[in-house]
Amino acid sequence: MPDVVVIGAGVVGAACALYAARAGLGVTVVDQGTVAGGTTGAGEGNVLVSDKEPGPELDLALLSSGLWAGLAADVGGFEHEPKGGLVVAETPEAMTALTGLAAKQESSGVRAAGVEPQDYEPHITSGLAGAVYYPQDAQVQPMLAAARLLRASGAQVRTGVRVTGLTRSGDRITGVRTDEGDLRAGAVVNAAGTWAGDVAALAGIRLPVLPRRGFILVTEPLPEPLIRHKVYTAAYVTNVASEDEGLETSAVVEGTPAGTVLIGASRERVGYDRTVSYPVLARLAAQAVALFPALAGRQVIRAYCGFRPYCPDHLPVIGPDPRAPGLFHATGHEGAGIGLAPATGLLISRLLTGAAPPLDLFPFRPERFA
Repeated sequence: MPDVVVIGAGVVGAACALYAARAGLGVTVVDQGTVAGGTTGAGEGNVLVSDKEPGPELDLALLSSGLWAGLAADVGGFEHEPKGGLVVAETPEAMTALTGLAAKQESSGVRAAGVEPQDYEPHITSGLAGAVYYPQDAQVQPMLAAARLLRASGAQVRTGVRVTGLTRSGDRITGVRTDEGDLRAGAVVNAAGTWAGDVAALAGIRLPVLPRRGFILVTEPLPEPLIRHKVYTAAYVTNVASEDEGLETSAVVEGTPAGTVLIGASRERVGYDRTVSYPVLARLAAQAVALFPALAGRQVIRAYCGFRPYCPDHLPVIGPDPRAPGLFHATGHEGAGIGLAPATGLLISRLLTGAAPPLDLFPFRPERFA
């Protein structure tokens, strides 16, 4: 019998498995699909501090940023790129708001500096009002990251296994029921991403985690690097914090070690509808070309969509659920799950072993939606 069963083999579940194993616990990971087969595999790999207001999520992001750097050194193999982020403003008003946010972030430990966009990105469009450079922003390859963390954990990983229920002893959760039989454990971690609400419902608990769809375009490999940093417009920060159910897009552009360029970002709540929206793809392409005119005429080789696990208050759910002792949640990170995964895994491992967590978990408590 393992000490803990983690439901979900995405990057958050992988981080929970890794840190739990490093704390001396025996871990089994189960997933109805494949490793990184859900939201993780449809992400860009953002490790950002630049897009977060001062508060609990930014504190979590700063902790996670340092942990990713450490994991790159002792696990490696997932294309960690500490390349920094460049947030650009298209109007003087946007630049004023951007520098005001940066000033507030600096009081929390974020490093930021106002810069001329062309000094950092020679191919960027002219006429921008300015930019702020964030050296702590980074990038990882999300599918590789999940796979490498799982391998480093030494956990037993069982894919293609669907969780159908939770076992109990009195009120306490003691394991999971699956379509391949029961699996007992000392604790269960719900890291099921957008499906975490369904897992919680198996325990009779309401957890309002909803899917928020986003599309990404991938260009052909370019013969030489065109974009040096993670580059996005100030509108992206507003869209991340928006509660609007309708479509919102903002330019997010970055290169990869393979030479391709990733183009985002869109957000809309349409359930689990995977229908390709060509108007959305066209809008993303147009925004990218407006930001980097040299992209005009480049071929797009593929497009894909994923579902971010969205919570109404834009904060993840991390910690034990007092309504079902033995059940822990690690979900609801929306588009920041890859960046916040190591800190989430560390916090869960501390809770599982009774050690003091490095951050106040009160803002992330699962029962706040009750």
